[in-house]
Amino acid sequence: MRKLLDFIVGKRHWFLFLLLEVIAFALVYRNNAYQRNVMLSSANVVTGHLSSLSGSVMAYLNLRELNHELTERNGALEMEVLRLQDQLEVLAADTAAFHGYIPDTAHLSAFPYSFISAEVVSNSVSRLSNYITLNRGALDGVAQDMGVVSDRGVVGIVSTVSDHYAVVIPLLNPKSRLSCKLLRSRFFGTLAWDGRDVRFASLEELPRHVEFAEGDTVVTSGYSAVFPAGLMVGTVERLGKQDDNNFYALDIRLATDFATLSNVRVIRNYTQAEHRLIQQEASEND
Repeated sequence: MRKLLDFIVGKRHWFLFLLLEVIAFALVYRNNAYQRNVMLSSANVVTGHLSSLSGSVMAYLNLRELNHELTERNGALEMEVLRLQDQLEVLAADTAAFHGYIPDTAHLSAFPYSFISAEVVSNSVSRLSNYITLNRGALDGVAQDMGVVSDRGVVGIVSTVSDHYAVVIPLLNPKSRLSCKLLRSRFFGTLAWDGRDVRFASLEELPRHVEFAEGDTVVTSGYSAVFPAGLMVGTVERLGKQDDNNFYALDIRLATDFATLSNVRVIRNYTQAEHRLIQQEASEND
C-alpha cells in the first residue's frame, strides 16, 4: 500500500494532466456540435473495426464445430452415394439376368453401412510402421477391424480399441493390405506400402493383360467386410517395380494427405460379424 501511495504521489502531475484532458474533451464535446459529430463518427469507425475483429475471432473459434458439421454432412452424402451405387449394381444385375423381370426392391434400402465421426489426436508419417489415434472408442460404437476414411479417401483399419480411443493401422504401414480395383477396368489387386514415400503405395497382383493409364482411379473393391466398394483410394501414377513376370505392380498416388489428417469417419458394417462367421465356417470345412 505504501508503494502504491508513493507511486501516485510521484506521478501526480501525470494524473492531473489526464484529468484535465478528460475535462477538456468533455467540454468540447458538450459545447461544440462540429467536434461532437467528428468524435461520434470516429467512435463509430472504431466500434465497427472492433466488431469486425470480434466477428473474425468468433468465426475462427467456431471453425472446429463447423469442420465437424461438414464432416458429418460429407459422410452422410458419401454413404448415400455408395448406397445408390449398390442399388444400381443390383438392378443392373437383375436386368441383365432376367430381361423384362421387375425385381423385388424391398431389400435395396438395407444398405449395411453407417459412420462415426472422429478426430485425430495422434498421427505419425515418418516411421516405417505408422499409427493413428482417434478420440472415439468402444463407448462411441467403434470396434476392431472397422474401416476409417477421410474426406479425400481411405485412411486405414482400426486395430485396437479402448473405451474412449481407437488406434488405426493406416495405409502407411507395412501391415496394411487393402483390396482395391481399377475403376475403369474393374480388375483388382492388393494395395501395400513399401515404407519409402508417404504419397505413394503399390497396387500389386494385377494380371499382365490389364490395361491402365496414368491418372486412372483406384477404389476399394468391396471384397471384404471392412469397406464398401467404390471408396476413393488414389490414382495411378506409373508402372511400378515388377517382382513377378505374371503380374503388374502400379505406383498409386494416395488420395488421403496423411500429413494434414485431422477429421475422419469410422465405417460401421452391421453385417461384418455374419461375414466373418461364414468365412470362418468355410475355412474350417475346407
